[in-house]
Amino acid sequence: MKTPITATDISDKVLPHFENQEVPILRILTDRGSEYYGKVENHDYEFYLTINDIDHTKTKVKHPQTNGIFDRFRKTILQAFYQVAFRKKIYMELVTLQADLDEWLLYYIHYRTHQEKMCCERTPMENLIENEFGQKRT
Repeated sequence: MKTPITATDISDKVLPHFENQEVPILRILTDRGSEYYGKVENHDYEFYLTINDIDHTKTKVKHPQTNGIFDRFRKTILQAFYQVAFRKKIYMELVTLQADLDEWLLYYIHYRTHQEKMCCERTPMENLIENEFGQKRT
């Protein structure tokens, strides 16, 4: 269910991962769905971003290219993880599927090199560190 509370809950689970990697989250880009967008004083997600000092950028109306990188990532998850996983295994519990997805995401972020223009044969984590901090991480 898409609500401000569920959006806040997901963000609250994701932010510690970036903190553990010493990567500050300064800004979040979302679409203009009601779960993300509202007046700070009446909206849980906007309030959450405000108290965590995170700027909120919204995609442009009728401009799907703004979110193109994430749309491509969703397609990659579908093709490289879900379609493969469901051919190999019958999932009886959501927790098992989540564990396999978490394992695949670690591989995707830390070990799978990307050929896109901005990645230059680096992993997403290498790309993030080199582009955001101007240094290679050891």
